[in-house]
Amino acid sequence: MGGTEMKYVQEAYDTNWVAPLGPNVNGFEKDIVNYTGATTAAALNSGTSALHLALILLDVKRDDEVLCSSFTFSASANPIVYQGAIPVFVDSEIETWNMCPELLESAILDRINKGKTPKAILLVHLYGMPAKMDEIIKVSAKHGIPIIEDAAEALGSKYQSKSMGTFGELGVYSFNGNKIITTSGGGGLVSSKPDYCTRATFLATQARDDAPHYQHSEIGYNYRMSNIVAGIGRGQMEVLDDRVSSRRANHSYYLEHIQSDSIQFLIEPDGFFSNRWLTCITTESFEKREAIRLALEKENIEARPLWKPMHKQPVFENYPSYTNGVSENLFEKGLCLPSGSNLSKVDLDRVIEVINKVCNT
Repeated sequence: MGGTEMKYVQEAYDTNWVAPLGPNVNGFEKDIVNYTGATTAAALNSGTSALHLALILLDVKRDDEVLCSSFTFSASANPIVYQGAIPVFVDSEIETWNMCPELLESAILDRINKGKTPKAILLVHLYGMPAKMDEIIKVSAKHGIPIIEDAAEALGSKYQSKSMGTFGELGVYSFNGNKIITTSGGGGLVSSKPDYCTRATFLATQARDDAPHYQHSEIGYNYRMSNIVAGIGRGQMEVLDDRVSSRRANHSYYLEHIQSDSIQFLIEPDGFFSNRWLTCITTESFEKREAIRLALEKENIEARPLWKPMHKQPVFENYPSYTNGVSENLFEKGLCLPSGSNLSKVDLDRVIEVINKVCNT
């Protein structure tokens, strides 16, 4: 916490604004817009809810196909199935670990050849690293398929000086407890088209019609953010740049002090700016990755393998996928290091000491 969150929470308490609307919700949405450069925003109760509403806004329905990054967390793909639609997984390229533009186009052409044009592209900016947006936007425009950006891990990241989440038709952020800023639980939807967020807010508040009584002409959802949670978010927005600086400093420190030619880091290409939400490494083999992870665990230091690709997950393994082996190789050899904004030099040195010992013995 940054310290000012309680001011906004106290205001909500003092004025009895505790429902899923109120001054903090409105203020938080303005804060998101001002920070990202988006035209409009809707504050919601999770990033997953935001993704679900984004699919609804793009009219994704049962048996429609949605192209989705395979190398991600399951929350990116789950809302596609909520709609009864079909996720079509697309593998990564090695430079940013995000959706491969060439494989994306191959997947689109193959789906069209099979008689079905995908309804949307759900693209993830993994670990805070922007995807190759110029190439992906060209593919999207060529085939007339809109983009939803899952920027849950990428608030504060930029591509060519523009905020992630603001390139596609719709962008999604997460304010879960493990993200670069948090509202404890929460999410946001942004767009350059105000009608999208207006409708998202309507759907997120049970789709209540404008009537003096409770009347509903369509199915709605209980997806709105509460005024108290939004108060935490307003305080967190005040320290977002500090959090990005801290995460980037963690990455730089690891990069400078881990002494092994067998350890590789994800490097920013020119024009890319990552918030470095997590610092990740790749090793020479699964055995080396596990040796490092278990050595860290022995010292009570948590490190996790990179995401297991969706096309390898039991729940999604029967859905279509277009793969090139990149995400499977990253999962096998990659590790997420401790990356919290409040890590001290002592904390970082503990991690580095273990890794250097494993790699140099």
